Amino acid sequence: MEVTIVVTHLLGTGHLARALTLGRAFVAAGDTVTVISGGKPVPHFDSAGLTLVHLPPLQSNGTDFSTLLTDAGEVADDAYLAARQATLLDHIVQQSPDVLITELFPFGRRTLKAEFQALLEAADGLPSRPLILSSIRDILAPPSKPAKVTFADQFVDRFYDAVLVHSDPEVVTLDASWPVSERLRPKLRYTGFVAPGAPDMIAPRHSEILVSAGGGDVGDKVFEAACEAAKLNADHSWRFLVGGDDARRTFWANRAPANVVVEGPRPDFRELLVGATASVSMCGYNTALDVLQTGVPAVFVPFDDGGEVEQGLRADALATLPAVSVVRQANLSGPTLADAIGKLAQQERRSPRTTGMTGAKTSVEIVHGLLVEASHAN
Repeated sequence: MEVTIVVTHLLGTGHLARALTLGRAFVAAGDTVTVISGGKPVPHFDSAGLTLVHLPPLQSNGTDFSTLLTDAGEVADDAYLAARQATLLDHIVQQSPDVLITELFPFGRRTLKAEFQALLEAADGLPSRPLILSSIRDILAPPSKPAKVTFADQFVDRFYDAVLVHSDPEVVTLDASWPVSERLRPKLRYTGFVAPGAPDMIAPRHSEILVSAGGGDVGDKVFEAACEAAKLNADHSWRFLVGGDDARRTFWANRAPANVVVEGPRPDFRELLVGATASVSMCGYNTALDVLQTGVPAVFVPFDDGGEVEQGLRADALATLPAVSVVRQANLSGPTLADAIGKLAQQERRSPRTTGMTGAKTSVEIVHGLLVEASHAN
């Protein structure tokens, strides 16, 4: 079947990473997949086997998601947004996919309401209407007002056949972060976590502390504290994986002590986690799954700028596990980070988690099943 996944990442890159993992699972099942990305390109992400279409990219102004910026950092005007919408509509009409999946919307990306509504209305009006699904992570940003819940419920009622919730309900259900109405509940389909296949667990062990905090400025607090912690913990080697451009990596290389190696994102990141003494990171969806799948002792510093609570809720849930520590940004410093890492060394290493990690494959099975049901209904 023909599958189209529409995703726009505005701050981090986790949304795109998850959409591509889902897309590769459809490809593995023999489907034809197009991922339409509305955020900045991420060249090192794996899009093998699928078609990746880039809209004129958008980014947020830090945590101000109501102000949309172009790739050049200018406020996106009506003409820029119209060009994005035209590309979306052209694809949906020409390709007429069997399945249309919108990542996060209508539970987020409300600033792009006009774009998504035009897409959904065009899909709904096709001679052969596609199955329309929403794809959401385990924990959403809790709505700040009831109108946001009503907004999502109305869109799901009007356009969506089901909502794929990429979580293991034994770990966390959507109710933990979002008020699930009786209108919405029947359309939820829990898939398990959407994670890549398990990494090579035979990777060599080394006394290295791995620090990763994305490619944006939001990770600077983590790298700053890690520089100080590395001075206090000179017995270990440290590796900073710094996204963004070479200038950003040069900046941190110049600030870091001699026992720190600074380099860009690596395709063998999860194999590095397997062998590492400890991981230091924020607590985004994909990073949390990497930590769970590898069993690496971990310090999470959940992102909470601008009142963001998603990563904090996830970190609190994971903090009940052995060899997991949480340091809030308000308490983050070189000494607090070094102390948290030292305490991890006194705990038994967790076993890698293997259950509930096949969410991409399960999503494909759910979608195929929904298509069969739809064909029988017609």
